[in-house]
Amino acid sequence: MQPLHTDGIGFTALILIFLCWIIFALLFVLRKKLPKAEEAKRVSIAKWGIFLQGCGFALVGSVHRAYWWPFSASTTGEIALAAVAVLMAFASNLWCLRAIQVLGKQWTYEARVIKGHELITSGPYSVVRNPIYLGMFGLMVATGLVFTTWWALLIAIVIFLIGNQIRIRAEEQLLRESLGSQFDDYAGRVPAFFPRLLQWRASESAGLGDK
Repeated sequence: MQPLHTDGIGFTALILIFLCWIIFALLFVLRKKLPKAEEAKRVSIAKWGIFLQGCGFALVGSVHRAYWWPFSASTTGEIALAAVAVLMAFASNLWCLRAIQVLGKQWTYEARVIKGHELITSGPYSVVRNPIYLGMFGLMVATGLVFTTWWALLIAIVIFLIGNQIRIRAEEQLLRESLGSQFDDYAGRVPAFFPRLLQWRASESAGLGDK
């Protein structure tokens, strides 16, 4: 495939997106080490979801278009695309960071619950039940907007969402078994992945955000 050709705007956008990936990796590598919690139960099928999410990321990172700006010459369009992608990437990182902070010792790569598992409903978890996955999705889409061919980005989105659904189903089944009606009530109020804009605004105005 031909190398990716960029102008000043495109080059800046790519550098900033790359920086976002570095920050995203550091969120996991340098996060505060918490006391290890005793595990109560886990499910292995969620690993297939992790695999498919990884395939989505890999596709976005490996199939690039020849020119970062694929349409006819338009400085306004270039700036708009770069701004949307970069803002989405940085916002996704901040979103993931806040969700990890709220989860504390309950955060994990795998589908599991720990002894004394508590249902987290504050911060990003008052907006969607799986905010970390939403942040990952946002970073992947932002990368695709400035780097990937449109057909590859669409395929990556489909693959990621399939894997995402597998992980959500597996993890939430554990939570239902562990927390029962408490989780069912929460699931009835808060969407699993894509936020409801009107509900989000209502929560903010009512003071139901971060505690």
